[in-house]
Amino acid sequence: MKQIIYLLFTVILFSACSQNQPVRYFSASPEIEITKSTLKHYVDGNWEAIKQHYADNAKILNNVPEGKGISIDAAIKDYMQDHELFSSISYVTKEDYFEMVLTDEGETWVNYWGLWKGTLKATGEEFEIPLHLTQRFINQKIVLEHGYWNSSAIVLALAKLEAQTP
Repeated sequence: MKQIIYLLFTVILFSACSQNQPVRYFSASPEIEITKSTLKHYVDGNWEAIKQHYADNAKILNNVPEGKGISIDAAIKDYMQDHELFSSISYVTKEDYFEMVLTDEGETWVNYWGLWKGTLKATGEEFEIPLHLTQRFINQKIVLEHGYWNSSAIVLALAKLEAQTP
């Protein structure tokens, strides 16, 4: 009988503790929808629309350490170069995963894991590159973005192409 009472007490204690925990992870939020919009605007080449989702002082850190962040205007110039090199750019939606996290410090971050796909204009070669983006939001504007992917296959293809050019 004592064991049943202890078990019941333990179950009540754990259920009471879990009810007091704030929700910190979300699979749907306005910020996630903004991240989805930025991805769509990138694919569509809609640079003005993408810029509207970023704070004026936002820092973009795509494959660079903290001290080498760039502005959204500089990032858009990089994105435009992508569109010059590739005949098609997309994200494989069945590979998309989004989550929003509220940190202990009260920060709002959206994480995206996905698969970027592009076809190099010069050769017709297709590339699929897994990537991760994490964006910090304040007042539903992106203020900080980290992007991580391995573009070495593209770099090698461009170097090979350049070596073939007389």
